[in-house]
Amino acid sequence: MRVDDAWYAGDARRLTHVYRQAPVRERRFRLWGRHSAEHRQHHRDHRLHVPLPGDIASTSADLLFADMPSIKVTDTATQQRLDDLLDLDRGQQTFLGAAEQAAALSGVFLRTTWDEAIAPYPLITVMQPDAALPEFRFGMLRAVNFWRELHTGRSDVVFRHIERHEPGRIVHALYQGTHDTIGRAVPLTEHPDTAELRASLGPDGQSIATGIRELTASYVPNMLPNRLHRAAPIGRSDYASPLYDLFDALDETWTSWMRDIRLARARLIVPDGYLRDNGPGAGATFDDDREVYAALKIPPTEAGGSITLAQFGIRVAEHQATAESIVRQAAESAGYSAQSFGLDGGGQPITATESDSRDRRSVVTRGKKAGYWRYGLTEQLYVQLQLDRSLFGSRITPERPSVEFGPGVAESQQSTATTLDLLNRAGAVSTATKVKVLHPEWDDAAVQTEVRAILAETGAAAPDPVGTFPVGR
Repeated sequence: MRVDDAWYAGDARRLTHVYRQAPVRERRFRLWGRHSAEHRQHHRDHRLHVPLPGDIASTSADLLFADMPSIKVTDTATQQRLDDLLDLDRGQQTFLGAAEQAAALSGVFLRTTWDEAIAPYPLITVMQPDAALPEFRFGMLRAVNFWRELHTGRSDVVFRHIERHEPGRIVHALYQGTHDTIGRAVPLTEHPDTAELRASLGPDGQSIATGIRELTASYVPNMLPNRLHRAAPIGRSDYASPLYDLFDALDETWTSWMRDIRLARARLIVPDGYLRDNGPGAGATFDDDREVYAALKIPPTEAGGSITLAQFGIRVAEHQATAESIVRQAAESAGYSAQSFGLDGGGQPITATESDSRDRRSVVTRGKKAGYWRYGLTEQLYVQLQLDRSLFGSRITPERPSVEFGPGVAESQQSTATTLDLLNRAGAVSTATKVKVLHPEWDDAAVQTEVRAILAETGAAAPDPVGTFPVGR
């Protein structure tokens, strides 16, 4: 996870730190593991990083949550409260960020918690996988320990707050140790960040009862199985193909390309007579704006009698082709189509069918990840509804919601119209179905209203057999 995090962050110092600690053989063949001129104060480190790892993680999140999935329950009052909670809790933004981090770091934890001083409703938050110790049984999460390091102002002392989630309760503990050891357990009042938790603990002085049987934390793997740890139910990163070699090669290519540009800057080679003496110890300079020079006693046909321009070529096509090939291979190895990263377009218009075909790999990967996210969201949204009723007095009937992800890539209006026209000619579709396909966000009442309006305008509505005949006579 530390290596994945360095590539995801895209920070040159973090990449350098990670690969300087790698074995000697790997360090020698990595761009970010070499000892370069950065250690010399009079040189600049010219290595460049292309943020492709971050783009892969961001693309994964966009495919999942750019459009909010449909989250439904059967009870009307519960549905209204669920919609309010998702809006108040900024659900889409939370899930987008979580999905991006999961793609980079192999998975993410969703945690339901509450703090009446912040919000009068339960909150779904995101916990990082590299600060969690999960406990699985038969592939199911049974408990998890989250930890965070607290600021002390001292370099030799580290306080760690441990938050353990178990079915029915949440246990809090504070440990005082060092950077390498967890140390010993101390009272929560030993640090101001955890002292306020003491008033919320139960009779045992360690835990808070949730009042529900469900676990208040869920693990969402990015993708299974983990190829390095096949028996463990932990996810694998999008970079775990592995793509580190491709990322490093792309940075090497981009650094070489910029080096060509840097070396290709025009330089003038001039005779000594064209230089202006700046005095003893001050060197000499050439004024490229000066128009008149003193005559030189050099025949114009001899070498050294003229100004020479030195400028090297830039291998643009070679570098561009190499970079695009690396990006394409990295995207496909991560499970995405090249078109999702701006390749294969060529600036030419394409049909909707061609677009769907080119994006097929990304759509398949999205469908896989949506399956993992569906369970995690369902579990914690159900927990949120239960805590909302038990802790905040909401008068609802909690139930497990259904989470359905949309198609991901919206079909063009032209393609939809063509499909509906063909089905209509074949007599295989009703007016109500056509309206639903065209407006999937409408409810049944709105669909029926539109159907009646269409039938009335086209004259296809069934005539009233009674009409205005006075039935009462």
